[in-house]
Amino acid sequence: MTTVDVICYKYKPLKNGELPIKIRICKDRKTRYINLGVSTQAEDWDFEKNRPKPSCPNKEVLEKLIYNKISEIKRKIAELKSENKDFSAATLVENVSNPTKFITVGELFKQHIHCLEEGKRTGYRLSIQQTYNSLLKFNRHLDIPFSEMDCNWLRRYETWLRKQGKSENTIGIRFRNIRVIFNLAVNMELVKQENYPFRKFKISKLHQETAKRALTKEEIQTTINYPTTGKDFYTRLAINLFTFFYFMGGRHQLRGHGLSDRKEYHGEQAYIPQKKNRQTYQSAYAGKSSVGLEGV
Repeated sequence: MTTVDVICYKYKPLKNGELPIKIRICKDRKTRYINLGVSTQAEDWDFEKNRPKPSCPNKEVLEKLIYNKISEIKRKIAELKSENKDFSAATLVENVSNPTKFITVGELFKQHIHCLEEGKRTGYRLSIQQTYNSLLKFNRHLDIPFSEMDCNWLRRYETWLRKQGKSENTIGIRFRNIRVIFNLAVNMELVKQENYPFRKFKISKLHQETAKRALTKEEIQTTINYPTTGKDFYTRLAINLFTFFYFMGGRHQLRGHGLSDRKEYHGEQAYIPQKKNRQTYQSAYAGKSSVGLEGV
């Protein structure tokens, strides 16, 4: 049970002799106060009925201020209960006294882009920046609350993207980025869970299989056996590097230096990779290619 009422706090008079007026919140036998920032003389307050006397100066103003603050607190209580959130007298006072600052869609996008930039996540930051720029072109501004980005808003944006000639996968990336920002807003309590649009607006449909870009075995073999006799140094180097790293299991070139242990077996160089304790020989492809590593 939570009770909310007003009192004239007579235990600590102000320097001018007036008594501060406070809102008292009681829950689970715990009491907290919210100072209204106004005060009155003791003779102008009815302590039995907890309200200003008819003779109190500015009686109507005080009553309106008290009514508005009590109504605000009761609305917050109802909101927390509807969301099945637990609260105490202290947390209720905190929520009412220090409400969450309103942050627009555009502001949160900029904050997230800045965080990605600080974290040196350049590629992902560029993707979020492109989505931000696209939304600006679509809506002309992003000084809007997240609650405005409902399913109908998202569908209009999807239609606009299609008219711009964007591919299915590009559209999917745009909406996944929007969902990331929206999830941040939910976690920061900038928008209520009931206004989350991605339960109805499904992003999984925005996907299209792309053409496979991997080389076939025949194409790889053709590249390895490419005739380099009489070719320039850089042509031979390209073929040799491709062949070497292909038979190294596709390891990144920079990680080629991470082959921590090197030993010689019967005149051949053997490497033991850091991640897998497996030996790989230069001679593994010597018989499969007409090109050696002498040009590297």
